[in-house]
Amino acid sequence: MILEVAVLNIVPGKHLDFENSFKQAQRIISSMKGYISHELQKCVENDHQYILLVKWETLEDHTVGFRNSDEYQEWKALLHHFYDPFPTVEHYQIVLVT
Repeated sequence: MILEVAVLNIVPGKHLDFENSFKQAQRIISSMKGYISHELQKCVENDHQYILLVKWETLEDHTVGFRNSDEYQEWKALLHHFYDPFPTVEHYQIVLVT
């Protein structure tokens, strides 16, 4: 299992529009091969900052399958104009579980 982590900084004043668009976009990502689950969390201190956590079966399910899909183009159209700056996305794998 791979955890995708993206810190999303949203254009000031656009966080409610972003949340509404994300409600549509989450249907796209959740339909993709290798998708397991996701969470979108809002920062308590900064109302324009979110963290997106997506669990994938493999790294390639995200980096190749999703990002090279037609569905990704729809995802981009719904969400990418809200980001400032564009987020850095990193991937993690479990080392220790308690």
